[in-house]
Amino acid sequence: QVQLVESGGGLVLPGGSLRLSCAASGSIFSVSAMGWYRQAPGKQRDLVAVITSGGSTTYADSVKGRFTISRDNAKNTVYLQMNSLKPEDTAVYYCKMTERTSVGYYFNEYWGQGTQVTVSS
Repeated sequence: QVQLVESGGGLVLPGGSLRLSCAASGSIFSVSAMGWYRQAPGKQRDLVAVITSGGSTTYADSVKGRFTISRDNAKNTVYLQMNSLKPEDTAVYYCKMTERTSVGYYFNEYWGQGTQVTVSS
């Protein structure tokens, strides 16, 4: 019954900003990491940014300096602040959560349904 609900996508002009949110709900033992991935038509799904429960972050080179990932661990929510958006950022953005189970060496992964981000003039 774990569910990830994404919001904040839409149409924005080049140079504009959007803030994506992803809230995880359900029976979650412990969140190991949450992140954002994106997939453009005809292309593979690529990592955009990931943040661990301890606060460590990783960004794709293409978004460094423009995007910021953050989280609220108490709410199991992750955010992606996207600034200086470019047309090449256009994609479906997916939220991902990695759950640590009660058996420490087992992890579950969950995906959101995706939210469309379109950067166009």
